[in-house]
Amino acid sequence: MTKSTMNPKVDWYFTKAKKWQEEIEKLRIIALDCQLDEELKWGCPCYTFQKSNIVLIHVFKDYCALLFFKGVLLNDANGILIQQTENVQVARQIRFTSLKQIVKMQPVVKAYIYEAIEVEKAGLKVELKKTTEFNMPEEFEKELNKNPNLKTAFYNLTPGRQRGYLLYFSSAKQAKTRELRVEKCMQQIINGKGLDD
Repeated sequence: MTKSTMNPKVDWYFTKAKKWQEEIEKLRIIALDCQLDEELKWGCPCYTFQKSNIVLIHVFKDYCALLFFKGVLLNDANGILIQQTENVQVARQIRFTSLKQIVKMQPVVKAYIYEAIEVEKAGLKVELKKTTEFNMPEEFEKELNKNPNLKTAFYNLTPGRQRGYLLYFSSAKQAKTRELRVEKCMQQIINGKGLDD
């Protein structure tokens, strides 16, 4: 098997890294060794198989990670996949805190990548929670009932964008904070934008 080639459009990500540079460069080599194509998506190196996302490299303060887009469907025989937050439904991470750890785990990481490719080849999908299953904060519901344009715009958003707003609004503990968040986001919703657009 020959290694896939590095995409020059992605090089800047690895050269700009101040922390975890050696670690993410090693993860890059591992992903390319698995015959994945390298692209830049969401500002991160993303590795695809026949245009389908398989894994993404990203960095955090305390660790760097390989994110498996359909990680919930992997066997995880080694118990190393982590759900980033309780609201992440499908993706799972393998987290690393040293180059030595990555080198030691390389065969396991490759096995997980190959399994993720097989999941994609098989066309496996995950049934996501419906937007209606998420908590609708009363502060937002009140605004939707008052403003038909807001209501129409919200329900025209993609389900993922709707969930993003609902999670953002409901994560505030105080009613006043929820009201401020709703008020701040109303125009963005009307403009058809997601929370992070």
